Amino acid sequence: MRRVRFHAYGGPEVLRVEEAEPPVAGPGELLVRTEAIGVTLPCVRRTHGDGNGGGDPLPAVPGGEIAGTVVAVGPEVTSFAVGDRVTSLTFKGSYAELALAPAFLADRIPDDASAVEAVALVRSGQVALAALSTAAPRDGESVLITGAASATGHLAVQLAKLQGVPRVVAAVSSAAKAEFLYGLGADEVVTYDQDSWGEPADIVLDGVGGELLPRALAAVAEGGRLIFFNSGGGTVPAYELLAGSKTVTGLTMRRFTTVHRERYEQHRAQLWELAGAGRLRAAVHAELPLEEAAKAHEIIEARANLGKVVLRP
Repeated sequence: MRRVRFHAYGGPEVLRVEEAEPPVAGPGELLVRTEAIGVTLPCVRRTHGDGNGGGDPLPAVPGGEIAGTVVAVGPEVTSFAVGDRVTSLTFKGSYAELALAPAFLADRIPDDASAVEAVALVRSGQVALAALSTAAPRDGESVLITGAASATGHLAVQLAKLQGVPRVVAAVSSAAKAEFLYGLGADEVVTYDQDSWGEPADIVLDGVGGELLPRALAAVAEGGRLIFFNSGGGTVPAYELLAGSKTVTGLTMRRFTTVHRERYEQHRAQLWELAGAGRLRAAVHAELPLEEAAKAHEIIEARANLGKVVLRP
């Protein structure tokens, strides 16, 4: 089978297509022939060695989400069979024609949905819903979302409006993304380089981090809260928390899927229901062959995407 691997940390140029033996499904795992592979900012950052928890041991196969067909099931798997169409979080190792997925994170793809739609909707939608449910917006509260045009951000904008949030502010790197976000229901669009992002928001969902984190925290209203769900790191100004009585909550899907399994299942059903009813749209910015994984990473690094970037083996 073909896979993409990197042997040194660096930019898109470190990605290499290789031939490899197929993996073997272990206990609780599915072996999936991939039809669509999601490209995420955490995956891109991990090739630089600066993702959550530091760099992956080298060499490494990037990736964190797939959609495709089950070709083998491991011991102890009873909920899926060979031939099932599934989408799943994988957390690593998915840039390949065959990839392993934990069965408890897998989800059957509806007959009327494509693999690309599934990989664009489920993982990013799960992150968006997890961030929103962690923030728990109350009546009348406003929400600001950084990285709002990203695969997760553009779904968070829509989901916040569907939950009745009266003011949703989309924060992005370029004003060129404004039309896209207004079309998804954003009430305001601001760019990172603006002196002011307008009136502070009760809730900020930060999908960028890094140098932007202090700005994101400054955009939180007094007594408000910031949900930090990105892999960009950053430093929180402690005095800002004290002076504004603000709170910061970290969110990782690896922990959320194990600690909040019931909510994860509820969110999965909710995403398919909303998408099937045409109320939630997962935008796909680009579909690229596996051999062009480097180009996919270039798009993400340039912050050029409007929605999801997908690899097709």
